[in-house]
Amino acid sequence: MAKKKRLKWKLKSKSTTRIQRHVHEFLGSTQLAEEGADRHNHRFAGVTGQAIPRGKSHVHVIRSNTDFFNHLHRVRIVTGPAIPVGNGKHVHFVRGSTTFNDGHVHRFKFATLIQKPLL
Repeated sequence: MAKKKRLKWKLKSKSTTRIQRHVHEFLGSTQLAEEGADRHNHRFAGVTGQAIPRGKSHVHVIRSNTDFFNHLHRVRIVTGPAIPVGNGKHVHFVRGSTTFNDGHVHRFKFATLIQKPLL
C-alpha cells in the first residue's frame, strides 16, 4: 500500500503592525450561464482590499473565487465609488464578469455590505 503524502501548509508570517482601516464584506451570486442541463450560476464572498483614494471618494479591489460546479471562476474587479446610505455609512456598487472558464463567463451585479456595521 502506497504511503499517503501529507500536505504541509506553511503560512508566511507578515508584519502584524499594519492595521486594516477600511474594508467591506461582500457576497454575491452570478447570473445564469449556459443552456439546458448545464445552466448554472455560482456564489462568492469575501472581504475587499483597503480603500484606495479616487477623486473625492474611494474604491476597493475585490479578488475572490466562485464556488465550485465542476469548475470555478475568478472575480477580479474594482468597486465603484462610495454610495452614502445614511449615518455616515456607505456601500459600493460592483458590476462585471467572471473569468472565462469551461467555455463561458458569468455576469454579476451586487453592492458591498456597509463598512463597520456595528459601530
